Amino acid sequence: MITIDGRRSKMEIGNFANLEEILVGVMSKEDMETRIVTDVLVNDEAFSEIYPHQAEDIGSEFIKSVEVRSMPVGEMAANIAREMYKVTQIMGNGAQHVARLFRQADDAEALDMLQDLLDVTKDFMSMIGVLRNEFCLDSGNRGFNEGAEQLSNLLTEMSEVLENADWILLADLLEYEFVPLSQNWKQVIQSIRESLRHASND
Repeated sequence: MITIDGRRSKMEIGNFANLEEILVGVMSKEDMETRIVTDVLVNDEAFSEIYPHQAEDIGSEFIKSVEVRSMPVGEMAANIAREMYKVTQIMGNGAQHVARLFRQADDAEALDMLQDLLDVTKDFMSMIGVLRNEFCLDSGNRGFNEGAEQLSNLLTEMSEVLENADWILLADLLEYEFVPLSQNWKQVIQSIRESLRHASND
């Protein structure tokens, strides 16, 4: 039995050679064009590939049931944008905490937390880029382009200061430049959320 978003499909498991063919068949349905798969359950157990094309190795003879859950692309994008909004707050708070540690001469812990902050920032920029590209948002978004350039320049400057081990200057950059930039990103994300809202209403 193949179930898609709680509805039993007319497709039969026996008509496919393996799980990958089943999933391709499900996604080829017209009503799935504007949806993104969030969960796949095989024989009532959650399935996610450990290696590429693992689904191809699961023959249909071993499958009794497949349940596919999905959500509209716009809803998925809105959820991502909502999470990104929260991340900007984490970035700002993290930068303030790292700056405080540097000023207290707790360099070891500050450097450790700084690395975490840089990793979060890198992931944040990557996800925002994906959000704009995958969901066809306005590529001319001035706030995004300016914010990305400013953050990139700041990270470059911070790297140079890091090499010189000037912890006080690094604390100043975090507190007086990184934190405001994090706040500015909230406005950019709000703009992206508005674009998504308009796109879903069109």
